Amino acid sequence: MDTKTSSATPLKEAVSVSGAEAKGARRSRVSGIDRALQVIDYLYETGLPAGAYAIAKAVRAPLSTIYVIIDDLVEKNMLARNSDGSIWLGSRLYHYGLAYARSLDFMSVATHEMHDLCRQVGETVQVCGRDGDYMLVLAMADGPSHFQVASRVGTRVPLNWTASGRLLVGHLTESERIELFKRCARTSPTGRALIDARTLSDAAGKAFAQRLSIQVAESDYAVACIASPVCDRDGQCVATISIVLPEQKVLSDEHHYTEHVRMSAQRIETLMGWRNH
Repeated sequence: MDTKTSSATPLKEAVSVSGAEAKGARRSRVSGIDRALQVIDYLYETGLPAGAYAIAKAVRAPLSTIYVIIDDLVEKNMLARNSDGSIWLGSRLYHYGLAYARSLDFMSVATHEMHDLCRQVGETVQVCGRDGDYMLVLAMADGPSHFQVASRVGTRVPLNWTASGRLLVGHLTESERIELFKRCARTSPTGRALIDARTLSDAAGKAFAQRLSIQVAESDYAVACIASPVCDRDGQCVATISIVLPEQKVLSDEHHYTEHVRMSAQRIETLMGWRNH
């Protein structure tokens, strides 16, 4: 009896140790993935290349750990090292992004409509979404004119600067909108963007109800934007489609552009099967 007990004990201990090692390995892998994502997220959020020291400080990780992670990600083309030693997002992430975009029915539908609207109005058209406290340009079709638009695909700007930004939060409750704008409203380069949370909340709610938001020279001088929301089955704004054009054109023929952009947003919803709200 004693012999059986003593022979079983090491087996149990071995199983226990093996299980602990497996759990430790899992924790290590998750930790490594988390650190890698922190590095990538930091570069994405700042929108600029950075050195290992700045990244380590920002994500509060040991510099030695960040060096190892960066070297590994550079080797796998997830990150790229510039000639000055700074780190930026790698080509492999771009390919992943393209593959992901191709898999999304919504982006396919929205991009097709975006190009159609661009041809109809002869101006730059953008599809935008929300990224936390920011509006993010998801897709863009350049108009035929020489008018230059500063915001390109991937540009992130505070929600209170743009017509699209207000629509993207317009479906939220009044209290949610107020709290959001209290946190994220920023002064724009032109100084003309609203920053009062209640005023912004009222403007967002009204624009969403009218399915139309117009912004003139709030984020960029002499630039206007006319946007309409794209809403899902639950009536929540998941994206916007907008026309970006010189402000004088809005002042001279606003109705022409507003009708076109509203119809484009409705077509996207119809094609997605969302027009039941």
